[in-house]
Amino acid sequence: MTLNYKSTNENPCNMCMPMGGILPYKGIEGAMVMLHGSQGCSTYMRRHMAEHYNEPIDVGSSSLNEKGTVYGGEKNLKQGLINIIMVYEPKIVGVLTTCLAETIGEDVERIVADFLKENPDVSSTIIPGSTPGYGGSHFEGYFTTLRQILKTITKATQPHEKLNIIIPNISPADIRELKRLLDTMDIKYTIFPDFSETLDRPYEKTYKKVPEGGTTIKEIEQMAGAKATIQFATTVEDALSPGKYLYDTYGVPLYNLPIPLGIENTDLLFETIQQITNLTMPDSIKKERGRLIDAMIDSHKYNAQGRAVVYGEPEQAFSVATLCLENGITPNVIATGSKTTKLSKLLQPGLKRKLVNQDAVNIIQETDFSVIRAAAVEAKANIAIGHSDGRYLTEKEGIPLVRHGFPIHDRVGGQRLLSIGYLGTTVFLDRITNTLLENKYLHYRTNMYQEYYKKAKTI
Repeated sequence: MTLNYKSTNENPCNMCMPMGGILPYKGIEGAMVMLHGSQGCSTYMRRHMAEHYNEPIDVGSSSLNEKGTVYGGEKNLKQGLINIIMVYEPKIVGVLTTCLAETIGEDVERIVADFLKENPDVSSTIIPGSTPGYGGSHFEGYFTTLRQILKTITKATQPHEKLNIIIPNISPADIRELKRLLDTMDIKYTIFPDFSETLDRPYEKTYKKVPEGGTTIKEIEQMAGAKATIQFATTVEDALSPGKYLYDTYGVPLYNLPIPLGIENTDLLFETIQQITNLTMPDSIKKERGRLIDAMIDSHKYNAQGRAVVYGEPEQAFSVATLCLENGITPNVIATGSKTTKLSKLLQPGLKRKLVNQDAVNIIQETDFSVIRAAAVEAKANIAIGHSDGRYLTEKEGIPLVRHGFPIHDRVGGQRLLSIGYLGTTVFLDRITNTLLENKYLHYRTNMYQEYYKKAKTI
């Protein structure tokens, strides 16, 4: 594991904590979110998310200005809460801090408590959360917020047969695929958070300020009595883990798994489900698994030529790297802009089992694209897999990019990209293999000419 010590972040490979904190609220029914900070923060994040999901994204702001910065922003925050409750009539309001609010020492929990005392008629649940932009990446912000929501809403309840499924930042299409797999097995579950409909809505003529869909408050309350929690967050620290909170507080058994991307990771999901419920994989899903194996056989001779740069959130980077390893692609560079102590440890068994030369793999954390670019050039990478900020590698070094994860700004359909389960893995693997083939044939004649028709040297 290489740490990147630099005084500047050049072309970052991550986003700030509040960005990650917004997303969970988009997966809760009737929820609205606001940022306690300057207007620019919420504007930037709305635009960032709207370009990826191609949906209207509403994020409120306390609009801190120079006066609020000097004298405190309590008045701004309280007025912002009143406005949001009047306009949106939300069931939940998430209040997230920003760099500015944290730097001037705003006590958001105290301000929210005072607001509720001053406004006893307010029926909305207000959840304050600390997400300073310099406190970590959007990855930490996402899981910090999930944990805070559970701490606020869950309560001791009667045990029941539902499974908690806690998901990382995956696409709405992936969430729908996960639901399909669980429904096929007749499993009762609560997906938290569920933005499969709110961030990828069907076309409607009438605009709704708060879209339909999302995990209900009642479902979140009852997560404390679930039969077990399956959480796709192997790289998340225990202090940020929502599933660990449910285990420590209510004794809900926790099964921490990687994202079910690739045959090994998806097999692990179904093995875990069988262990919990005694339900076996149905024939329809077995056929999907067989088609994935067939696709792996079809493409292995092409994938063996792959030298990949894999980057993004730690959880996504781990699952994509394992997919590469099981298909003969060497993930020469595995990088994340987030801080993680687990990524390298989790990768080591697979690297030892599937690679002759493990030293060829460079695992980098807390990094940026200037460092990733240098590592990619050194590794002679011929494919990159990650979000669209990595187009920098294509522009500067000609490395083709397979877009995956968040954000995807330079293509449409980021919310519809499918990659999990046996079916999703097959689709994703085909995209990777076809990108390798396209790049090979694009430069085939030039490479052959340069290799075999070299200029005669003067003696």
